[in-house]
Amino acid sequence: MSSRSHPMPGLINDEHVLHRISGELARKFEGVFSPEMVDRYVFESYTALARTAKIKTYLASITKHFAEDRLDALAHAQGIRPSGKPEVLFVCVQNAGRSQMAAGLLKQYTEGRINVRSAGSMPAEHLNHNVIHSMSELGIDLGAEFPKPLTDDVVRAADVVITMGCGDTCPIYPGKRYEDWQVEDPADLDPAGVARVRNELAERIRTLATELLGE
Repeated sequence: MSSRSHPMPGLINDEHVLHRISGELARKFEGVFSPEMVDRYVFESYTALARTAKIKTYLASITKHFAEDRLDALAHAQGIRPSGKPEVLFVCVQNAGRSQMAAGLLKQYTEGRINVRSAGSMPAEHLNHNVIHSMSELGIDLGAEFPKPLTDDVVRAADVVITMGCGDTCPIYPGKRYEDWQVEDPADLDPAGVARVRNELAERIRTLATELLGE
């Protein structure tokens, strides 16, 4: 059933913005996906994000980024618009700490040579503040990042799926590399502990990047 049949709180106020976003993304994906499919992805993405968002101020704007990334992932997975790069997905339950740190480190280390995503099965409202501060010490700004729900399209797009030792599970598809990194949860740690986790992830990330890029 369409999310518009029974609007969520706030949806009526954002609906015109979401239709504008759908139009913008429909132009970007012209010849790849139909406007109707793009519209469905935009409203589904909004609904998924709204389940955990307590503050709705930026919900429409992050919906655009989330829906666009999902459509990019789907186009790659279907071979319609392949990225030409290795694709890595980091997963943890809340997508507020370990998976965000790993994604930020891999993005910085590979400078765009690998497409990186992160997601969670039960995303939190916002990123862990100690995580944001710890990453900023390395010049990595996670301030604009947000916890994202795990969707099938990003799993299908990934070449490598890495869970973060939190018991999360992902759909299993042939031909993908699955790993589980046993890493402490930053939510339970003080700033020094978060820095320790960050440094451990950085070592793992360097090894992963070397393997994927053949360096």
